[in-house]
Formats: sequence, C-alpha cells, structure tokens
Amino acid sequence: MTRAIEMAKYDPQVTDYIRQDTRWPRELRTLRSLLIGGGLKEAYKWRAPCYTYGDANVAMLASLKQTCTLSFFKGVLLTDPEQMLVAPGKNSQSARVLRFRSVREIEALESSVQRFIREAIEIEKSGVSVEFRQKDELEIPDELLQMYDQNPRLKAAFDALTPGRRRGYVLHFNGAKQSKTRLSRIEKSIPRIFEGKGIHDCICGLSKRMPRCDGSHSSDH
Repeated sequence: MTRAIEMAKYDPQVTDYIRQDTRWPRELRTLRSLLIGGGLKEAYKWRAPCYTYGDANVAMLASLKQTCTLSFFKGVLLTDPEQMLVAPGKNSQSARVLRFRSVREIEALESSVQRFIREAIEIEKSGVSVEFRQKDELEIPDELLQMYDQNPRLKAAFDALTPGRRRGYVLHFNGAKQSKTRLSRIEKSIPRIFEGKGIHDCICGLSKRMPRCDGSHSSDH
C-alpha cells in the first residue's frame, strides 16, 4: 500500500519523458525527487514536467542541449542573495532558472533548491503575484490601435493574452522601424493572437520545449 501511494505521486507521462531523454535523465530524476519531496504535485504540461501547488504552476523541468534546467514561474520573488537564479531571457520579468550539467552540481546546491521550493510554496499560499512593468509601460503601436478599430475582437483577444505574451508582441511590433513593416508583423500575428499563443509559442505541437517553439516543425520525420 505504501509503495502504491508513493508511485501515485509520479505522473506516468513525466516518467516517460525522463525515460526517453538522452541528455540529462539522471539529473531530471534527481530534481524530480526534490520537487515532489518538497510538497509539489507533478503534472505533464506543455510537453514537459510541471510542478504545482494547489492550482498554481510553481516550477518546470526541461532538458536542453547544454543544460538541464529547473525554472520557477515566480522566481523573481524568491530570496536569492547568492544570485544563483538567472532570467531565461533578457525581457523575462517573472521566471527564473537554475541550470545544471551534472548530478553533482544538483547535490551541491540541494539545500538551496529545497529552500527555493519551500519559499515558492509560501508565495503561492500568500497569494503574492508578480507586478509586471509592462502593464504601465507597454507602448501599443498606432498600427495595432488602428487594427483594433477595424476588428474589435482582436483587442479582446490581445487583452486576454498573458502579460508576458502581450509584451513579446509589442516588442516584436515596435522593433520594426517602418509603419509598413509593423503592419505586416501585426497581420501575420493575428492568427496566433486569436489562438492565445505568444510570438515564440509552438503552434504545430511538435516542440519538445513547450510552450515555446524549438523548430521541430521544420525537422525531417
């Protein structure tokens, strides 16, 4: 009975994910044990191991080419005096990542990882959320505002996106110097926006780094 209860903590899809991994299976198993042992529930979301507390997504595991990563959705709120956590991208405001290249590295930081997990759970219990700067700083391009007038549903769909996805699109649109190019970028992005996808999200379902696209759709099968 005890073993049955223990096995129930592990999502079979995550087990398959780790079993099929050829880069960091031992590292993934080690981090998995720490996350579940820390009180998080395991799930398989966006084709990757995800760890939750209540209804909140707390952390994710990923097997990348150079490293195995443990990311915290609200990592920016974690206490990190040694600055071990890093932003996954230059415009990332919430998520923070730990990168590992061996089980030995994980074991050396085990107490810190456990502390991050405990604090991440306490953050969810408290209901604290990340205050995204883009809520006040997003400069919606005129071309998108004009498109809103033509298609009110587009504004509703854009506003329904997560703050990070909205910011990604605005950065993409405003990155074009000419109005014609900005308009072209917006028109090409409309199908994604209506699907609730971000500029870098996978839409083919083949990415191994869901929800982000890793180019798998262009791979030979």
